[in-house]
Amino acid sequence: MSSDSREPCCSQATSARPQLALSHPLQPLTPDEIRRAVDIVRAAAPYGEDTRFETLELYEPPKAEIRAFVAGSTMLRKARVNVFSARTVGVTSLVVCLSSGKILSRNEFPDLRPMIQLEQFVPIEDIVRADPRFIEACRKRGISDMSLVCIDPWSAGSFGVEGEGERHIAHVFAWLRLYENENFYAHPIEGLNAVLDLHTSEVLRVDDYGIVPIPQMEANYEAELVNTTRAPLKPINITQPEGVNFAVNGRVLTWDKWSMVIGFNAREGLTLHDIRYDDRPILFRASLVEMVVPYGSPDNGHFRKHVFDIGEYGIGKLVNSLKLGCDCLGAIEYLDVHMNTMSGDVLTIEKAICIHEEDAGMLWKHTDFRTERTEVRRARKLVVSCVATVGNYEYALYWYFFLDGMIEFEMKATGIINTAACPPEQPGKYGTEVLPGVVGHIHQHIFCARLDMTVDGDENSVVECNSYAEPDGPRNPYGNAFYQDQTLLTRESEAARRANLETHRFWKVINPNKKNYVGTPTAYKLEANNCVTPYVKADSPSGRRAGFVQNHLWVTPFHPEERYPAGDFVNRSDGSSGIAEYVKQDRSLENTDIVLWHVFGLHHPVRLEDFPVQPCVTTGFKLMPAGFFNGNPAIDLPSEVNAASCCADASKA
Repeated sequence: MSSDSREPCCSQATSARPQLALSHPLQPLTPDEIRRAVDIVRAAAPYGEDTRFETLELYEPPKAEIRAFVAGSTMLRKARVNVFSARTVGVTSLVVCLSSGKILSRNEFPDLRPMIQLEQFVPIEDIVRADPRFIEACRKRGISDMSLVCIDPWSAGSFGVEGEGERHIAHVFAWLRLYENENFYAHPIEGLNAVLDLHTSEVLRVDDYGIVPIPQMEANYEAELVNTTRAPLKPINITQPEGVNFAVNGRVLTWDKWSMVIGFNAREGLTLHDIRYDDRPILFRASLVEMVVPYGSPDNGHFRKHVFDIGEYGIGKLVNSLKLGCDCLGAIEYLDVHMNTMSGDVLTIEKAICIHEEDAGMLWKHTDFRTERTEVRRARKLVVSCVATVGNYEYALYWYFFLDGMIEFEMKATGIINTAACPPEQPGKYGTEVLPGVVGHIHQHIFCARLDMTVDGDENSVVECNSYAEPDGPRNPYGNAFYQDQTLLTRESEAARRANLETHRFWKVINPNKKNYVGTPTAYKLEANNCVTPYVKADSPSGRRAGFVQNHLWVTPFHPEERYPAGDFVNRSDGSSGIAEYVKQDRSLENTDIVLWHVFGLHHPVRLEDFPVQPCVTTGFKLMPAGFFNGNPAIDLPSEVNAASCCADASKA
């Protein structure tokens, strides 16, 4: 249920402010703009002194206004502000004008819940460790020093459990740390969970499913605790003595023929806007809009492990401050990011976004064997990245831009697997024993990217491409004939699609109004090579909330308020909003402004090698020109030889 009221009903205002000179209208809110938005909302706080701030971000202007903008000029800036009560369930979504100080719109959602805030998670460990029921359950397991107990809070999902229905709650798992800085994930306290009310800080319930011995074997990863026997490797130095080839003006990034705007917000983290090659538009907006991690064990409290790391927590607030020479190598440009805290203060994370160039191997080469003349060009890529720590896992997000017009998104997952305890050598069917008595459950990481396409303009269509063998008969007399078939997806109901390895299926965004020199529409194709099969039942409590995972591609006409595949408010949602609801309108997709929603991920049966810290595993997708250019767009690269390269003479090393 919601209500919508607009100016002049919400007419409370602070004094007017001058407009900000911008490098681009999509640059993120500045700290001063965040403070300004907070002041405007506080002047008409929906929940009085109990008002708390969930997310505060730029309210993106209409596309026509953005395209009419001239760099260095001013534009009316607005902010989208979600607030909630510190005492009751409910969320209010506001749009405020930063210049006039007025609230322009107000939508109330009394039955929905905000994202769980980092500030709410921090005190949970002490609250649980002080609960008499939890202390007694630990005593039965031989734990007398509660300061050694480590608590990880999780979102709780919606399972119809008595006493949870009307509350804003979190569910916790526990481990034991043997001493300072030791890896506590090697010592899970199995079968012991608690449920807390985030408003009252009350432990509602302690669930004790029975005692499993706590594993005691250590498995550390910090340098001071690891017996390092490997000889150090000689350094690889990446230098650019003549400087970098990219430039950053405010948040406008240019490199070779590429240009884009770097955005950021607390929910999505890194966002990219107005992506162009040689000033030809390709993407209006690109970001990762959801990430759900379903675990496969129904045992004890593990059935609740179905967390939406973006929709329930917000990955932006969890990004790392990166370290030169460790997280990023070479000649690096860093960008700081600014968000709001729950109380409305400005949260700044320094060096959160990394921009640099990398060599990318061979781009193209050919040797004419008749003349023995060789032409070769090396590839390089521009990298825009950030890294977020979400509890036990690290997620490193990389956007790559190549000289030949290709765009690639890569997700690297590392960190520590979530662990449980088991009788030694008896991990059960839902996991892998990674240490005697320690099990890592099978799980998946399923991501959704929202790609607001604008291939040579907003009037686009989507084509599905499948390859088939020609049937036996006169058209295939030698059994070798195969071809590619293309099908136009005309409506939303036709464009909810799954990948198909047998037909090498991919999807192509075309501009039917723009043609290349052979007369076909200019296009970019989505290479969806990392799709996963979902195993959580679609009609289950968790499955209903993550309906977007049932397809690998969804296509919708652009709508500024259709932003998230699992809905705007995911925490303890019922699955009644999001992409599956959007497409029920069955709107036309022909020659219009369209958005691709691509679902991809990692299927993770845990390995022993994933513990104590998981080496990076990767997933992602590519957007490749497919008739966008008249031939190889990198044919004009000048020939060069890298003078810094040398013979290694490894036989004398």
